[in-house]
Amino acid sequence: MSGVWKRGLKSGLSLTWTLGKIIFPITVIVTILQYTPILPMIIDWLAPIMGWFGLSGEAAVPLVLGNFLNLYAAIGAILSFEFTVKEVFILAVMLSFSHNLLIESTVASKVGVSWWFISGLRLGLAAISGLLINLFWQGGSELARYGASSTEGAGPEGWGQILYSALETALIGVVQIAVIVIPLMMVMQWLKENNWLDRFSQWFAPITKWLGVEKNASMTLVAGLTIGLAYGAGLMIQAVKEDGVSRKDMYLVLIFLVSCHAVVEDTLIFVPLGIPVWPLLLIRITTAIILTAAVAFVWNRLELSNRKETAHERANNPF
Repeated sequence: MSGVWKRGLKSGLSLTWTLGKIIFPITVIVTILQYTPILPMIIDWLAPIMGWFGLSGEAAVPLVLGNFLNLYAAIGAILSFEFTVKEVFILAVMLSFSHNLLIESTVASKVGVSWWFISGLRLGLAAISGLLINLFWQGGSELARYGASSTEGAGPEGWGQILYSALETALIGVVQIAVIVIPLMMVMQWLKENNWLDRFSQWFAPITKWLGVEKNASMTLVAGLTIGLAYGAGLMIQAVKEDGVSRKDMYLVLIFLVSCHAVVEDTLIFVPLGIPVWPLLLIRITTAIILTAAVAFVWNRLELSNRKETAHERANNPF
Protein backbone atom coordinates (compact mmCIF):
# COMPACT_ATOMS: atom_id res chain seq x y z
CA MET A 1 0.00 0.00 0.00
CA SER A 2 2.81 2.42 0.92
CA GLY A 3 4.37 1.79 -2.49
CA VAL A 4 1.23 3.10 -4.19
CA TRP A 5 1.35 6.34 -2.21
CA LYS A 6 5.08 6.75 -2.85
CA ARG A 7 4.57 6.34 -6.59
CA GLY A 8 1.68 8.79 -6.45
CA LEU A 9 3.78 11.27 -4.46
CA LYS A 10 6.57 10.98 -7.03
CA SER A 11 4.12 11.63 -9.87
CA GLY A 12 2.63 14.57 -7.96
CA LEU A 13 6.02 16.15 -7.31
CA SER A 14 7.04 15.65 -10.94
CA LEU A 15 3.83 17.23 -12.20
CA THR A 16 4.13 20.11 -9.70
CA TRP A 17 7.65 20.78 -11.00
CA THR A 18 6.39 20.72 -14.60
CA LEU A 19 3.56 23.16 -13.83
CA GLY A 20 5.66 25.29 -11.48
CA LYS A 21 8.26 25.97 -14.17
CA ILE A 22 5.46 27.60 -16.16
CA ILE A 23 3.45 29.29 -13.43
CA PHE A 24 6.28 30.85 -11.39
CA PRO A 25 8.02 32.95 -14.09
CA ILE A 26 4.78 34.03 -15.79
CA THR A 27 3.29 35.12 -12.46
CA VAL A 28 6.40 37.11 -11.57
CA ILE A 29 6.47 38.87 -14.94
CA VAL A 30 2.76 39.72 -15.03
CA THR A 31 2.73 40.91 -11.40
CA ILE A 32 5.61 43.28 -12.13
CA LEU A 33 3.86 44.50 -15.29
CA GLN A 34 1.00 45.80 -13.13
CA TYR A 35 3.33 48.52 -11.83
CA THR A 36 4.68 49.56 -15.22
CA PRO A 37 3.06 51.67 -17.96
CA ILE A 38 2.53 48.56 -20.10
CA LEU A 39 -0.80 47.30 -18.68
CA PRO A 40 -2.35 50.80 -18.57
CA MET A 41 -1.24 51.28 -22.19
CA ILE A 42 -2.95 48.03 -23.21
CA ILE A 43 -6.10 49.07 -21.34
CA ASP A 44 -6.16 52.48 -23.07
CA TRP A 45 -5.73 50.77 -26.44
CA LEU A 46 -8.65 48.39 -25.80
CA ALA A 47 -11.05 50.96 -24.33
CA PRO A 48 -12.51 52.12 -27.71
CA ILE A 49 -13.19 48.49 -28.70
CA MET A 50 -15.38 47.91 -25.63
CA GLY A 51 -18.33 49.58 -27.36
CA TRP A 52 -18.62 46.62 -29.74
CA PHE A 53 -19.64 44.48 -26.78
CA GLY A 54 -21.97 47.06 -25.23
CA LEU A 55 -19.39 47.91 -22.58
CA SER A 56 -18.02 51.21 -21.33
CA GLY A 57 -14.33 51.98 -21.71
CA GLU A 58 -13.66 51.09 -18.05
CA ALA A 59 -14.58 47.47 -18.82
CA ALA A 60 -11.16 47.09 -20.45
CA VAL A 61 -9.63 47.10 -16.95
CA PRO A 62 -11.23 43.85 -15.64
CA LEU A 63 -10.87 42.17 -19.04
CA VAL A 64 -7.13 42.87 -19.21
CA LEU A 65 -6.53 41.99 -15.55
CA GLY A 66 -8.62 38.82 -15.87
CA ASN A 67 -6.72 37.62 -18.92
CA PHE A 68 -3.27 38.59 -17.68
CA LEU A 69 -3.86 37.57 -14.06
CA ASN A 70 -6.98 35.69 -12.89
CA LEU A 71 -10.69 35.97 -12.19
CA TYR A 72 -10.12 37.34 -8.69
CA ALA A 73 -8.21 40.33 -10.05
CA ALA A 74 -10.94 40.88 -12.66
CA ILE A 75 -13.73 40.80 -10.06
CA GLY A 76 -11.82 43.19 -7.84
CA ALA A 77 -11.67 45.59 -10.79
CA ILE A 78 -15.38 45.15 -11.57
CA LEU A 79 -16.25 46.02 -7.97
CA SER A 80 -14.28 49.25 -8.34
CA PHE A 81 -16.53 50.62 -11.12
CA GLU A 82 -20.21 51.28 -11.64
CA PHE A 83 -21.42 48.94 -14.38
CA THR A 84 -24.94 48.03 -15.44
CA VAL A 85 -26.30 44.53 -14.83
CA LYS A 86 -25.94 43.82 -18.55
CA GLU A 87 -22.31 44.96 -18.58
CA VAL A 88 -21.45 42.83 -15.54
CA PHE A 89 -23.11 39.77 -17.08
CA ILE A 90 -21.28 40.28 -20.38
CA LEU A 91 -17.99 40.65 -18.51
CA ALA A 92 -18.72 37.51 -16.48
CA VAL A 93 -19.43 35.43 -19.58
CA MET A 94 -16.42 36.75 -21.49
CA LEU A 95 -14.10 36.21 -18.53
CA SER A 96 -15.44 32.71 -17.90
CA PHE A 97 -14.23 31.75 -21.39
CA SER A 98 -11.00 33.73 -21.33
CA HIS A 99 -9.07 34.29 -18.09
CA ASN A 100 -5.59 33.58 -16.74
CA LEU A 101 -4.73 33.20 -20.40
CA LEU A 102 -0.94 33.07 -20.21
CA ILE A 103 -0.64 30.39 -17.52
CA GLU A 104 -3.60 28.16 -18.39
CA SER A 105 -2.96 28.17 -22.13
CA THR A 106 0.77 27.56 -21.66
CA VAL A 107 0.14 24.60 -19.36
CA ALA A 108 -2.46 23.21 -21.77
CA SER A 109 -0.07 23.57 -24.70
CA LYS A 110 2.40 21.20 -23.02
CA VAL A 111 0.36 18.22 -24.25
CA GLY A 112 1.22 19.10 -27.83
CA VAL A 113 -1.69 21.36 -28.77
CA SER A 114 -0.77 24.76 -30.19
CA TRP A 115 -0.71 27.62 -27.67
CA TRP A 116 -2.12 29.90 -30.36
CA PHE A 117 -4.97 27.48 -31.01
CA ILE A 118 -5.92 27.33 -27.32
CA SER A 119 -5.60 31.07 -26.72
CA GLY A 120 -7.30 31.97 -29.99
CA LEU A 121 -10.22 29.68 -29.23
CA ARG A 122 -10.67 31.13 -25.74
CA LEU A 123 -10.47 34.73 -26.94
CA GLY A 124 -12.78 33.92 -29.87
CA LEU A 125 -15.41 32.39 -27.59
CA ALA A 126 -15.18 35.39 -25.27
CA ALA A 127 -15.59 37.87 -28.13
CA ILE A 128 -18.46 36.00 -29.83
CA SER A 129 -20.35 35.55 -26.55
CA GLY A 130 -19.98 39.25 -25.72
CA LEU A 131 -21.20 40.32 -29.16
CA LEU A 132 -24.21 37.96 -29.10
CA ILE A 133 -25.34 38.91 -25.59
CA ASN A 134 -25.08 42.59 -26.43
CA LEU A 135 -27.04 42.02 -29.64
CA PHE A 136 -29.89 39.91 -28.27
CA TRP A 137 -30.32 41.09 -24.67
CA GLN A 138 -32.09 44.41 -24.50
CA GLY A 139 -32.52 44.56 -20.71
CA GLY A 140 -30.18 44.93 -17.75
CA SER A 141 -29.79 48.69 -18.01
CA GLU A 142 -30.03 49.26 -14.25
CA LEU A 143 -26.86 49.66 -12.23
CA ALA A 144 -25.50 46.45 -10.75
CA ARG A 145 -25.64 46.07 -6.98
CA TYR A 146 -22.70 44.11 -5.74
CA GLY A 147 -22.98 41.69 -2.89
CA ALA A 148 -19.45 42.50 -1.74
CA SER A 149 -17.30 45.58 -1.67
CA SER A 150 -13.85 46.03 -3.07
CA THR A 151 -11.11 46.06 -0.45
CA GLU A 152 -7.71 47.00 -1.70
CA GLY A 153 -4.70 47.42 0.51
CA ALA A 154 -1.85 49.79 -0.16
CA GLY A 155 0.28 48.69 -3.07
CA PRO A 156 4.02 48.05 -2.80
CA GLU A 157 6.34 51.04 -2.94
CA GLY A 158 9.59 50.86 -4.86
CA TRP A 159 10.97 48.16 -7.10
CA GLY A 160 12.28 46.15 -4.16
CA GLN A 161 8.78 45.72 -2.71
CA ILE A 162 7.32 45.12 -6.16
CA LEU A 163 9.81 42.32 -6.83
CA TYR A 164 9.18 40.85 -3.38
CA SER A 165 5.41 40.95 -3.99
CA ALA A 166 5.84 39.29 -7.40
CA LEU A 167 8.03 36.50 -5.99
CA GLU A 168 5.66 35.99 -3.06
CA THR A 169 2.62 35.81 -5.35
CA ALA A 170 4.36 33.36 -7.68
CA LEU A 171 5.52 31.16 -4.79
CA ILE A 172 2.02 31.09 -3.31
CA GLY A 173 0.70 30.10 -6.73
CA VAL A 174 3.11 27.16 -6.96
CA VAL A 175 2.30 26.07 -3.38
CA GLN A 176 -1.42 26.17 -4.21
CA ILE A 177 -0.72 24.00 -7.25
CA ALA A 178 1.25 21.54 -5.10
CA VAL A 179 -1.49 21.38 -2.45
CA ILE A 180 -3.97 20.31 -5.12
CA VAL A 181 -1.81 18.31 -7.53
CA ILE A 182 0.17 16.11 -5.12
CA PRO A 183 -2.82 14.66 -3.21
CA LEU A 184 -4.72 14.39 -6.49
CA MET A 185 -1.93 12.39 -8.15
CA MET A 186 -1.63 10.14 -5.10
CA VAL A 187 -5.35 9.41 -5.22
CA MET A 188 -5.17 8.90 -8.99
CA GLN A 189 -2.29 6.43 -8.52
CA TRP A 190 -4.33 4.46 -5.96
CA LEU A 191 -7.39 4.49 -8.23
CA LYS A 192 -5.30 3.39 -11.19
CA GLU A 193 -3.58 0.49 -9.41
CA ASN A 194 -6.90 -0.70 -7.97
CA ASN A 195 -8.62 -0.58 -11.38
CA TRP A 196 -11.03 2.17 -10.35
CA LEU A 197 -10.00 4.34 -13.31
CA ASP A 198 -11.16 1.62 -15.68
CA ARG A 199 -14.51 1.56 -13.88
CA PHE A 200 -14.82 5.35 -14.05
CA SER A 201 -13.98 5.23 -17.74
CA GLN A 202 -16.76 2.69 -18.25
CA TRP A 203 -19.24 4.88 -16.38
CA PHE A 204 -18.33 7.99 -18.37
CA ALA A 205 -18.07 6.10 -21.67
CA PRO A 206 -21.53 7.15 -22.97
CA ILE A 207 -20.75 10.84 -22.38
CA THR A 208 -17.23 10.74 -23.81
CA LYS A 209 -18.42 8.67 -26.78
CA TRP A 210 -21.10 11.25 -27.56
CA LEU A 211 -18.45 13.96 -27.44
CA GLY A 212 -16.23 11.88 -29.73
CA VAL A 213 -13.56 11.27 -27.07
CA GLU A 214 -12.06 7.87 -26.23
CA LYS A 215 -12.45 6.38 -22.74
CA ASN A 216 -8.80 6.82 -21.78
CA ALA A 217 -9.27 10.61 -21.79
CA SER A 218 -12.40 10.61 -19.64
CA MET A 219 -10.69 11.25 -16.29
CA THR A 220 -8.78 14.21 -17.73
CA LEU A 221 -12.08 15.59 -18.98
CA VAL A 222 -13.76 15.20 -15.58
CA ALA A 223 -10.75 16.66 -13.72
CA GLY A 224 -10.64 19.75 -15.91
CA LEU A 225 -14.39 20.19 -15.68
CA THR A 226 -14.33 20.15 -11.89
CA ILE A 227 -10.97 21.61 -10.80
CA GLY A 228 -9.73 23.64 -13.73
CA LEU A 229 -7.97 23.80 -17.09
CA ALA A 230 -4.42 23.85 -15.71
CA TYR A 231 -5.02 20.81 -13.52
CA GLY A 232 -6.91 18.97 -16.25
CA ALA A 233 -4.09 19.65 -18.67
CA GLY A 234 -1.62 18.55 -16.00
CA LEU A 235 -3.39 15.20 -15.75
CA MET A 236 -3.39 14.98 -19.54
CA ILE A 237 0.40 15.37 -19.53
CA GLN A 238 0.50 12.19 -17.44
CA ALA A 239 -2.17 10.49 -19.56
CA VAL A 240 -0.26 11.17 -22.78
CA LYS A 241 2.82 9.50 -21.27
CA GLU A 242 1.05 6.54 -19.66
CA ASP A 243 -2.28 5.90 -21.38
CA GLY A 244 -1.55 6.75 -25.01
CA VAL A 245 -4.18 9.48 -25.45
CA SER A 246 -4.41 10.26 -29.16
CA ARG A 247 -3.78 13.63 -30.78
CA LYS A 248 -7.44 13.91 -31.73
CA ASP A 249 -8.58 13.25 -28.16
CA MET A 250 -6.09 15.81 -26.82
CA TYR A 251 -7.61 18.46 -29.06
CA LEU A 252 -11.21 17.45 -28.30
CA VAL A 253 -10.69 17.39 -24.54
CA LEU A 254 -8.96 20.77 -24.59
CA ILE A 255 -11.67 22.24 -26.81
CA PHE A 256 -14.20 21.12 -24.19
CA LEU A 257 -12.10 22.39 -21.28
CA VAL A 258 -11.29 25.81 -22.73
CA SER A 259 -15.04 26.29 -23.11
CA CYS A 260 -16.03 24.85 -19.74
CA HIS A 261 -13.62 24.17 -16.89
CA ALA A 262 -13.74 24.53 -13.10
CA VAL A 263 -17.50 25.02 -13.46
CA VAL A 264 -18.16 25.15 -9.71
CA GLU A 265 -15.43 27.62 -8.69
CA ASP A 266 -15.57 29.76 -11.83
CA THR A 267 -19.36 30.06 -11.54
CA LEU A 268 -19.66 30.71 -7.80
CA ILE A 269 -16.93 33.34 -7.94
CA PHE A 270 -19.34 35.63 -9.81
CA VAL A 271 -22.07 35.42 -7.13
CA PRO A 272 -20.87 38.59 -5.30
CA LEU A 273 -21.47 40.55 -8.50
CA GLY A 274 -25.22 40.06 -8.11
CA ILE A 275 -25.78 38.50 -11.54
CA PRO A 276 -27.79 35.33 -12.33
CA VAL A 277 -25.16 32.57 -12.38
CA TRP A 278 -27.35 29.77 -13.75
CA PRO A 279 -27.50 31.30 -17.25
CA LEU A 280 -23.71 31.76 -17.07
CA LEU A 281 -23.24 28.07 -16.23
CA LEU A 282 -25.70 26.99 -18.93
CA ILE A 283 -23.94 29.07 -21.59
CA ARG A 284 -20.56 27.51 -20.76
CA ILE A 285 -21.76 23.90 -20.66
CA THR A 286 -23.90 24.22 -23.79
CA THR A 287 -21.07 25.86 -25.73
CA ALA A 288 -18.58 23.16 -24.65
CA ILE A 289 -20.87 20.27 -25.60
CA ILE A 290 -21.97 21.66 -28.97
CA LEU A 291 -18.50 22.86 -30.00
CA THR A 292 -16.71 19.63 -29.00
CA ALA A 293 -19.33 17.36 -30.57
CA ALA A 294 -19.29 19.43 -33.79
CA VAL A 295 -15.49 19.33 -34.09
CA ALA A 296 -15.48 15.58 -33.34
CA PHE A 297 -18.11 14.99 -36.02
CA VAL A 298 -16.17 16.93 -38.66
CA TRP A 299 -12.87 15.32 -37.62
CA ASN A 300 -14.35 11.80 -37.82
CA ARG A 301 -15.85 12.51 -41.24
CA LEU A 302 -12.49 13.75 -42.51
CA GLU A 303 -10.72 10.68 -41.12
CA LEU A 304 -13.29 8.40 -42.77
CA SER A 305 -12.91 10.23 -46.07
CA ASN A 306 -9.10 9.96 -45.89
CA ARG A 307 -9.32 6.22 -45.16
CA LYS A 308 -11.62 5.70 -48.14
CA GLU A 309 -9.28 7.65 -50.42
CA THR A 310 -6.29 5.65 -49.18
CA ALA A 311 -8.13 2.35 -49.69
CA HIS A 312 -9.21 3.46 -53.17
CA GLU A 313 -5.64 4.40 -54.12
CA ARG A 314 -4.33 1.05 -52.89
CA ALA A 315 -7.01 -0.81 -54.85
CA ASN A 316 -6.08 1.04 -58.03
CA ASN A 317 -2.34 0.80 -57.41
CA PRO A 318 -1.70 -2.60 -55.81
CA PHE A 319 2.04 -2.37 -56.53
